[in-house]
Amino acid sequence: MLDAVGEISSGLLRPPGLRRVMLTSTIAATMAVLAWVGAPAAQEIRTASPSDPAASANPHEGGFFDRDVLSGDWGGDRSALESHGIQLDMNYIGELLGNPAGGVRTGAIYEGRVELFLNLDLNAAAGWSGATFHVNAYQIHGRGLSANDLGNNLLDVSNIEAVRATRLFDLWLQQKFLDGAISVRAGQIAADDEFIVSQYAANLVNATFGWPGIASADLPSGGPAYPLATPGIRVALAASDELSLSAALFNGDSAGPGSGNPQRRDLAGTNFELNGGVFAITEADYAVNQGKDDQGLAATYKLGAWYHSGEFVDPRIDNFGTSLASPTSNGVPAKHQGNFGIYGVVDQMFWRDPNDRTRGVAGFLRVSGSPSERNLIDFYADGGLNYLGPLPGRRGDVLGLGIAYARISEPASALDRDTNTFTNANHPIRDFEMVLELSYKYQVAPWWMLQPDLQFLFHPGGHVSDSSDPTGKRAIGDAVVLGMRTTVSF
Repeated sequence: MLDAVGEISSGLLRPPGLRRVMLTSTIAATMAVLAWVGAPAAQEIRTASPSDPAASANPHEGGFFDRDVLSGDWGGDRSALESHGIQLDMNYIGELLGNPAGGVRTGAIYEGRVELFLNLDLNAAAGWSGATFHVNAYQIHGRGLSANDLGNNLLDVSNIEAVRATRLFDLWLQQKFLDGAISVRAGQIAADDEFIVSQYAANLVNATFGWPGIASADLPSGGPAYPLATPGIRVALAASDELSLSAALFNGDSAGPGSGNPQRRDLAGTNFELNGGVFAITEADYAVNQGKDDQGLAATYKLGAWYHSGEFVDPRIDNFGTSLASPTSNGVPAKHQGNFGIYGVVDQMFWRDPNDRTRGVAGFLRVSGSPSERNLIDFYADGGLNYLGPLPGRRGDVLGLGIAYARISEPASALDRDTNTFTNANHPIRDFEMVLELSYKYQVAPWWMLQPDLQFLFHPGGHVSDSSDPTGKRAIGDAVVLGMRTTVSF
């Protein structure tokens, strides 16, 4: 498998049609091997017996504010399905967001997302040892604040903001080998499910604290991340209790080549594109003190890199080396073959209540860089703190603070300076975008979370002209964003 990844990634000069055939064949062959190796000749479907201790504690039952899901156990049907390896669930995220100051205009929006997902433990359901099937889909509605009032800023203020649609997201089969030491996943998958992510950053609302803004800005169609999954293969190896290695190969353009909003090019999530080049990513994770009985403070350290085989345009010069702002330029940007990035992630627990291990203070730090001559953002960093269980008796609550910084590459800034020089204008020069977020997740019940949120957005769009200013001299104003999110698990 790793040889196949290397062969495809190195074949930059092969025609796109051949890359498509190779990627299709690799995915198909992997899924066939999973089926052939993982399926035993015959096994009876396992069911939980009444005497099984795991079966006696049913989290779906109990009082309205005690059960883990709103709709309960469906008269016992839900737990019965799960005992046969079938998990069918739904959750909903809805939020009000508004910017009382800054942006292109002030305003408020409501947006929401329904997620339906199915997990199949194929060992319990069909006797296929070590295999899991997963599929999920979204129904996305409402209006996004970043798209409507903040000038399509780079660090979207919500991690559920997307074009209104009902779309398929993940659709994959996973097979584990050697008692789970090796895991292979194939199908339609997303990089932000496993790569470049921080467990503590995920408590925040701004999208950049999930899939970071440098990746969404620099990769075609924003990369293989919400709301656009794409065909791919992922291999993970647990080298020891602390060290794990992962590598994945994706189609390089989740929506496929084209103009306009990439989400509209694959509105239903069913294009299964394979003609966007190759996106490869690898990551090493070192995790310590992860067990519930470990005495030390938990920490995870990640180091990773990605490579894309496609062509990327220069932010400043044309194919003759002339500034694109010059009247003598032919207007055709210079092209660079391939693109890459490196990154590091740290999740660190700083303090844990000795009397209640669910309470503590934890922080995160992520840093990433990419070449400046072919990317809009060439450096990115974010970090923050979480107070887990900040109040006595509030174990499920999280107080979170995060800050993220995305630097505009020097060639892109230089193009703005060139434009001012050639046109004798005084338009804003792009430099960076930054966000500061303060959030509190209040757990009303195990199945219900309320989350007030406050964000300060600096230099939306990287410090670009405000479209409402006919002179083009005024940059989009720094914005204050207020919000309230509700999350319900059904």
